[in-house]
Amino acid sequence: MNKSEVIEKTREFVRKEMEGEGSGHDWWHIDRVTKTALTIGKEEKADLFIVELGALLHDIADQKFHNGDETVGPRVATQWLESLNTEQYVIDAVCQIIKDISYKGANTATPMKTLEGQIVQDADRLDALGAVGIARCFAYGGHKQQPIHSPDINPINHATFEEYKKTKTTSINHFYEKLLLLKDRINTESGKKIAQERDLFMQQFLDQFFAESEGLN
Repeated sequence: MNKSEVIEKTREFVRKEMEGEGSGHDWWHIDRVTKTALTIGKEEKADLFIVELGALLHDIADQKFHNGDETVGPRVATQWLESLNTEQYVIDAVCQIIKDISYKGANTATPMKTLEGQIVQDADRLDALGAVGIARCFAYGGHKQQPIHSPDINPINHATFEEYKKTKTTSINHFYEKLLLLKDRINTESGKKIAQERDLFMQQFLDQFFAESEGLN
């Protein structure tokens, strides 16, 4: 099976698995991340086959929806790619991306081992910024049944991934616990340019949100 067939079948597989999901981790998140990753990948001269497969499969079985089990995603991806007779080095590269991509807390480093991994991680993080990032933040907050905002709950700089996963928070706090920290964790120069503008948009949104919350606007 040639590369274009592997990509097309993988797109169909992922779309079938994730279309209609309501937490902000749906097919259109995957589609946006894939487009952004390919754009950055071309600029950074990466292996676009691995970039595209990594982007398509990066959330195929996210630990957030599998009781924190970080082995499910790589396992599902491996089974799928093996069924297409994909070369082992590609499977290994894609599964490493899936394994390492997630944000794990303010004080937990999440380095990527390859350029392709850095690019997919950047594209995924960019989709958590800007207008789309704001929309996804509140979609996920609703999915988790957490408050939009509570002045009585302060943001936390999580020291470990376990603490990050278990802490009860609010959607507004999520901006301070993750989203506003992403700009400084972008790997590529191409991604950093996009992140700056999207980060500014989120800060303007938060200024407006707090002004309205205080009855000032």
